[in-house]
Amino acid sequence: MNSGSAIPQAPGGGQAATPEQTVAPRSPAQMFLVFTRLALQGFGGVIPVAQRELVERQRWMSRTEFVETLSLGQILPGPNIVNVALMFGDRHFGWRGALAAMAGLMLAPLAVVLALTVLARQAGHLPEVAGALRGMAGVAAGLIASTAWKLAGTLQRNRMGLPACILLALGTVLAIGVLRWPMWMVLAAGVPMGWLWAWWKLKPAPEAVR
Repeated sequence: MNSGSAIPQAPGGGQAATPEQTVAPRSPAQMFLVFTRLALQGFGGVIPVAQRELVERQRWMSRTEFVETLSLGQILPGPNIVNVALMFGDRHFGWRGALAAMAGLMLAPLAVVLALTVLARQAGHLPEVAGALRGMAGVAAGLIASTAWKLAGTLQRNRMGLPACILLALGTVLAIGVLRWPMWMVLAAGVPMGWLWAWWKLKPAPEAVR
């Protein structure tokens, strides 16, 4: 009989992952519950909560996988987190997983938003309510900044090179935050530059092709 310690368990059941490993969701139902939970925590923005739930708590994705999926979701039409949920669900359970993740992300928040809309019509004119809404904007910005800080470490392992990643990020911030370019112009300029740089960095050496 082995005397080793028991295998650690993941929060949602199944074998736990090491910091460099991930585990797969057990079922579409589990995925639905997790996405419902993260959606109900997402006041001011779901992306930071999704990173904590999917990467840190469930370990369904590594930080690198989350960044790559989120990056793809950002250049596709539609809300970023919806695109992430659809791609993640489809990756594991096909259309059933995509539907489960989407339903978990949308159903409970829809009910909350409808209830808050009714309340806002009755109390939206109060100065206290208006001040609270303005304060939420600062909280949302802080959540996004903290998530960016956590995920910045993945750039060190990016094969494009850390300086190139930093330059692309700074260029995006400059174009959107300072120059006020529309999003389609930023994507039209930045995405081809990133692809070309990645292709040049990752192409095989001439002697390797021979």
